[in-house]
Amino acid sequence: MSSSTPYPVAARELLRNSLLDAAVGLLEQRSWARVTMSDVAASAGVSRQTLYKEFGSRNGFVQALVLREVDRFIDPVAQAIAEHVDDPSAALTAALEVFLRAAASHPLVYMIIAGDGTDELLRVFTTQGTPVLRLAVGRLAEILHEGWPRVDRGDLDPFAECMVRLAVSLAALPDSPAGMTPEMLSDLFTPYIERILAKTEG
Repeated sequence: MSSSTPYPVAARELLRNSLLDAAVGLLEQRSWARVTMSDVAASAGVSRQTLYKEFGSRNGFVQALVLREVDRFIDPVAQAIAEHVDDPSAALTAALEVFLRAAASHPLVYMIIAGDGTDELLRVFTTQGTPVLRLAVGRLAEILHEGWPRVDRGDLDPFAECMVRLAVSLAALPDSPAGMTPEMLSDLFTPYIERILAKTEG
């Protein structure tokens, strides 16, 4: 948080993150179906009314939780790409490895995969999944454009969407065919990146 951030804004951000952190902590202990909003509020040290005032509803809280965690997933992906920007194949491999490793260990993803009373969570990724998808695709496209600024965003946006949809599918369905590794996937997609990079050199 910047030192120039107004106090009310900083205080609200701290409250929201405290509540969302509390939910993640509870998910490490039990399924979302067994977590109440009262549990989350108590774990964060605030009242249930405070939680509802901030998020509006349980569904609003779930959406905020998923959006924040998706955003946090993408931060190490950005670092992985930045560290290999001169080698598109290595950049894609590293990004996929980081994402899938994080997804495999995150309680939110585990709950969705296990299907243990997590319909609320699953809906955020499926029937209500547009905000999550748009956030992830937008962030990844920005990351790719930062690494390769001369590439047209029109070439990067569809690629980012394809990568996000594939990575989410692999995270949610871990029993993928044998050999579907980050390296293999990178081999499939690297030619596209190399082709659009070559266009900038023409």
